[in-house]
Amino acid sequence: MKKITIMIYLSIVFILVGCSTNEESTNGSPIESTSQDKSEIDNNNSASTSEESENNNTDITSSENSDLNVDDEEDKDSLSQYSSEQIEYARVWLQLGPNQEIDELYVNHISAGELINPNDDTSATYPEDVIQLSGSRLVDGSVTYSGNGDGTINVYNVPLRWDGIPPEELEEGVMRKETEKIIENTESVYIDPADDEDVIRLIELQNNH
Repeated sequence: MKKITIMIYLSIVFILVGCSTNEESTNGSPIESTSQDKSEIDNNNSASTSEESENNNTDITSSENSDLNVDDEEDKDSLSQYSSEQIEYARVWLQLGPNQEIDELYVNHISAGELINPNDDTSATYPEDVIQLSGSRLVDGSVTYSGNGDGTINVYNVPLRWDGIPPEELEEGVMRKETEKIIENTESVYIDPADDEDVIRLIELQNNH
């Protein structure tokens, strides 16, 4: 009887131990699965965040490039409303004009064959069409030149006003020689593009006549 009781007791203990082990094993599986799922979620979130960051960086870079392109186009088009002649006059004065603080920029067109010294009939004549730029005051000086169409100009060292000895008091042929020297000693000068804002400022001061 005692043996039977002990055997029943041991059987119950084994059954309880087995149930406990199975329960722990069963309970362990969801925890392990949950941990794995959490790791996968974290990896997915990390990948998603990385992708969003790359997309944001791409958008920023694209936006910056777009802004740069707009700026380039604006710079390119800032002079588009003006003629090439207006731009040329402004650039020439910016580089060669004796006085930059002028109220107006006068543009005088002189045809080939006109007298270099208009006050003396014995003066040599211009061999080509020229442009004479000057300010509104005598102190502003002048620039007399012809364009070559390649970014360079021929500069004639001609005074704005021919003061001095009256033509009738000069020896015969003196004025002719002096004005011929001006033609022989023209200087070829390359004109820089200059800053667009400065060019526009002088274009707005131009007065063609």
